[in-house]
Amino acid sequence: MSSLAVVPFLQVLDLFGTAAFAVTGALKAVEHKSDIVGLIILATITGVAGGVMRDIMFGRFPPTAIANPLYVVITIAMAVAIFFLYRAFKKHESLFLKFDAIGLGVFTVLGASIAYNLAGLNFLAMAFAGMITAVGGGILRDVFVREMPIVFVKELYASASFVGVVALFALLYAGVDLYVAAIPSMAAVTALRLTAIRYNWNLPRAHT
Repeated sequence: MSSLAVVPFLQVLDLFGTAAFAVTGALKAVEHKSDIVGLIILATITGVAGGVMRDIMFGRFPPTAIANPLYVVITIAMAVAIFFLYRAFKKHESLFLKFDAIGLGVFTVLGASIAYNLAGLNFLAMAFAGMITAVGGGILRDVFVREMPIVFVKELYASASFVGVVALFALLYAGVDLYVAAIPSMAAVTALRLTAIRYNWNLPRAHT
């Protein structure tokens, strides 16, 4: 696939993932009794922080989310929507986890795809970029509301992201087009995360 074809595809993924994670940030802010400004700040941090970290890692300045105002427009829109529609969303208690799982899948594949576009089939670059993009915003979201980041304590999270990177790498290595490889890889991350939540799958922990 040519780089000209890849760029719009990656941007669509980036904007979609930004919206999904922004919703989780706004929902978390409401749960902690934040005002509208707090919702906007936490939605924006959650939506763009992982991508900013990824871009800095690859020496891309300014980061895409800062250079393109559309990203912040999307996070603000998600925050305002949650502010006014929270009571309707509250009826679906699992909504936060669903949006978080979707964002995890999208950002994992996005970060790994950007690394692939820049460095080729370099597994370490793809894994690092994919996982930083996927978990960076969520970690900051939880830290800002003084909670232990779910990536450290909850059901399969970072490991689900890693599985998605492995799936994408394997498909690309087999010669599958990025457009085609991205969809099952995203689905694998999201499905694994949601299944782990449903059945309470956890990695082993140290006994204290």
